[in-house]
Amino acid sequence: MNDKEFGPNFWLGNGILAVALIMLLFMGSMWETFGPIAMVLWTAVVALGVYLVMSKPPK
Repeated sequence: MNDKEFGPNFWLGNGILAVALIMLLFMGSMWETFGPIAMVLWTAVVALGVYLVMSKPPK
């Protein structure tokens, strides 16, 4: 059988991606406050989330 268990990195990555989604919903007000730094911050959060989701679970 194909036992595929998701490790803590997967769930942490999904949580970070959920935060990135909320950030995206408020990007207009973030842009007014932080300017282009808001987009850089959002990109970094998404990259961290995707990295954690794609990383292999610990054995």
